[in-house]
Amino acid sequence: MKLPEASNFIEQIINEELAAGKFESVGNEIHVRFPPEPNGYLHIGHVKAMCINFGVKEKYNGTLNLRMDDTNPAKEDYEYVNSIVDAVKWLGFEYDKLVFASDYYGRLYEIAEKYILDGNAYVCDLSAEEITATRGTLTEAGKPSPYRDRSVEENLKLFREMRAGVYPDGAKTLRAKIDMASPNLNMRDPIIYRIAHVPHYRTGNEWCIYPMYDFAHPVSDAIEGITHSLCSLEFENHRPIYNWFVEKAGFALPLPRQIEFARLNITNMLMSKRYLKKLVDEKFVRGWDDPRMPTIMGLKNRGVPPTALKKFCADVGVAKAYSVVNQAQLDSCIRDELNADAQRAMAVINPVKLTITNYEGEEELDFDINPLKPELGCRPIKFTGNVYIDRDDFSLNPPPKYKRLQKGGTVRLKGAYIVRCDEVKLNADGEAEEILCTYFPESRSGSSVECTVKAKGVVQWVDAKYGVDAEFRHYQPLLKDEEYPEQDYAERLNKDSEQRFYGKAEPYLAESVDGTPFQILRTGYYKKCTEGGLVLSGIVSLKDSFNK
Repeated sequence: MKLPEASNFIEQIINEELAAGKFESVGNEIHVRFPPEPNGYLHIGHVKAMCINFGVKEKYNGTLNLRMDDTNPAKEDYEYVNSIVDAVKWLGFEYDKLVFASDYYGRLYEIAEKYILDGNAYVCDLSAEEITATRGTLTEAGKPSPYRDRSVEENLKLFREMRAGVYPDGAKTLRAKIDMASPNLNMRDPIIYRIAHVPHYRTGNEWCIYPMYDFAHPVSDAIEGITHSLCSLEFENHRPIYNWFVEKAGFALPLPRQIEFARLNITNMLMSKRYLKKLVDEKFVRGWDDPRMPTIMGLKNRGVPPTALKKFCADVGVAKAYSVVNQAQLDSCIRDELNADAQRAMAVINPVKLTITNYEGEEELDFDINPLKPELGCRPIKFTGNVYIDRDDFSLNPPPKYKRLQKGGTVRLKGAYIVRCDEVKLNADGEAEEILCTYFPESRSGSSVECTVKAKGVVQWVDAKYGVDAEFRHYQPLLKDEEYPEQDYAERLNKDSEQRFYGKAEPYLAESVDGTPFQILRTGYYKKCTEGGLVLSGIVSLKDSFNK
């Protein structure tokens, strides 16, 4: 069979196995899975895992299961299931089957009984604290449980009583009988089942014992016929226990193979569902889909294109070694995608009035929808000679080489005319209240008439008669990693992660469809929203600090 060219170490392994005939008994079909726990919303780190798993599915024309690893009923809910499904679909990935670990509770219980019958598991009465205390250290072997040598008959009886609800939470566990002296602590008689009288969001009160992740995850893979379990690097030390559980369960070959890759780490970004849930519960953010959140739904709500996230993960690549990616690289990918497609518009965040004293009437000017797509043409924009410009585009005491407007200086109003500042009216605080200017009729943008007046700078503007009020929301990272790299996340939180400003925008923005992304000239990329008025929610700045 002709194999596709491998682009990373995972595909190289798959190619070697296919060439060796490992999967001939299953028609050489590669079967992978994406198995999040439904205990929170997916974040950008999961996008990398999705890109890898769905990438393998597509490259090898295989199949992929979207599986909810729902073995911890106290923290799981349908809200999270639905959010995961929505996130996968929004990113444009297509899975072959939606399954749940809870679908296999009966089969998992049967396999646990098989472990007991084969002498590979026992019921232990030690508490969680006692199990931890007897597990040993990296340099000292653990101490065997006093219940380790119970007979098969007694273990089977006690396990069935656990299943029947005879014992309270924490009274007993089912443990694998492996090796209390193993150098890998995960192999020192890990827990297979614990008692938890907690209703499950799918199975209700049917079960009062629940399988542990290290057992349920590999066995679920084997039940589904998964060929490759692709997971992040923190599970590398769990690979021996993964293999042990699958082998002792007695599944037919080929058994699933676990392959680890480096997880995605990004500066200034909190990527732990546990901590993200804490931010939601403590109302530091407005929810899982808050635009500041690194969740997929938060990034979607912010206005980030799904193609930008997939491009970012492709650029980062698939590696084995731990690394941290600068957020500037992610911002650069977002910016590149938006730059290609976003319409252009004008708005001013901190407006100051500019009056052209020698202009009368009004007219319509042509404004490029997107200069990178000339086929889109232009749209009309009203101009009356009374406009707002951004206060940052004018200076009473300009620094050297200043290219924007100053008294006696000239500047071009984007798409309109060159104006010269003749006079400035100040308020009581000595700040510019109104800028009085002269315009040069022959300087109209696009005019074939030669204009002898030149302007070094170009500024955006909003017409005073037709402009509308707008709220601008700017977002900064939730974490201040550069300032507090070794601190607890609570000490690294950025209390100023959201800032709001109130300015003016051209009416076209207010009339556009909610969710439309725009490049506000010389300012940044924003998503248009309507929340009691026009809201321009920041996506990413114009400045690109990533060295491509």
